Amino acid sequence: MLLINQHPENRSIMVAILGATNVGKSSLINHYLGMDLSVVTHKPQTTRNRFHCVYNIDRTQVVFIDTPGLHRSNQEFNKRLNEQAREGSTGADLNLLMVDLSRPVLKQLTSFSESFRRELGRTWVVFNKSDLISDLDKLPLDEVILQAKKIMPSIEKHFVISATSGLGGELIKEICNESTNRYHLYTDEEVSNKNMRFFVTEYIREQAYLLLNEELPYELAVVLDEYHDGRIKDDGSREVTHIAATILVNRPSQRGIVVGSKGSMIKSIGVRSREKIENLLGGQINLNLHVKVSPRWFKNNFVLESIGLPRAQDSNRVWRKK
Repeated sequence: MLLINQHPENRSIMVAILGATNVGKSSLINHYLGMDLSVVTHKPQTTRNRFHCVYNIDRTQVVFIDTPGLHRSNQEFNKRLNEQAREGSTGADLNLLMVDLSRPVLKQLTSFSESFRRELGRTWVVFNKSDLISDLDKLPLDEVILQAKKIMPSIEKHFVISATSGLGGELIKEICNESTNRYHLYTDEEVSNKNMRFFVTEYIREQAYLLLNEELPYELAVVLDEYHDGRIKDDGSREVTHIAATILVNRPSQRGIVVGSKGSMIKSIGVRSREKIENLLGGQINLNLHVKVSPRWFKNNFVLESIGLPRAQDSNRVWRKK
């Protein structure tokens, strides 16, 4: 982190991106960053961890906090996801509460307020997926916001955007206007507070989500076994980075699905993951993937903590690997 020797006119702001599952939080961040940093799929609950994503423009640094979608569940795994979402707003200067315009909006706002269960600071409501609405003028958004303010008094403004089609220029402009004169937390070269090891497991899981059908992705986790970073050579190129990771599944039958006929599925996951990891790393990698049956891994405290999901305030007692 940069704490000293910065330009006196530097500005920054920390913005938490909140909302239910599959409302486009990660898509919005990727749009502003101009790169596929956060994993995005068509399936809900793709994001599992909160983390910082850094956007720089001129002397202003916007630190977005990507969070899992808040949802109702009594399962231990989902409790920890929800805790990640709630903690995402801690320390944020501004909260962006994203709402899917293609679904009943007031119902989403009410459900979020009931599930969040904490006092929310300054909040802007961001109505996303406007590209799916044929006639935006017929939506009574002003009336909805008036009702929403009775539930969440911290709501200040609302915006209508489309994270996928690029409609959101006014929003980022307003966010930058809210920044204050203070030091940047990250250098110009840094894009996140998470290291490459985190994104390796995320990108592998993303491709598994995209290639596997039905409910299997939600009983799947990725843990990193080895990561040997390639040395930067004198000519600026990077030597091959060697990576080994394990895909955890809950049942023996799922292992066969992930491996596929003659290893076809695990090969496809590896090829697609390798391409995305190499794009972010800027060098060639050697990726070895394995599939392991770990019954009820989503109730194993050792596994949950290894993938960045510590106990939540309402956690159940879960067993730990010996």
